[in-house]
Amino acid sequence: MARVTVEDCIDKVENRFELVLLASHRARMIASGSSILVQRDNDKNPVVALREIADEKLTPEDLKEDLIHSLQKHVEVDEPEADTVPLLTSQSHVATPDSEVQFDRMSEDDLLRGLDGLVPPTESADDED
Repeated sequence: MARVTVEDCIDKVENRFELVLLASHRARMIASGSSILVQRDNDKNPVVALREIADEKLTPEDLKEDLIHSLQKHVEVDEPEADTVPLLTSQSHVATPDSEVQFDRMSEDDLLRGLDGLVPPTESADDED
């Protein structure tokens, strides 16, 4: 088979710089063990990548997404939309008067009287050494 040239691929990816980026990314994918989509014919990985692009075995958009994903250091996690997840303050989660929690109330004077009634720990023989 004849060698593939940039002119064979330029109608699929209009920008030559972008074509080189995508083909080199695909060549690295092939080198790391990704299966090839065309026959190798003793060609090296960059030529195989260009042939895959020229034969439209891969779409440039898919290659762009994969290239961007491989360069990202922080991947955003898709959070559920606010309207699909009920809010904690919605009516279904608000405590009803029957299930209200009662707290014991203590005045400051009662607290101080209680603290005064506490006995300090006694010193043991082990503490004196």
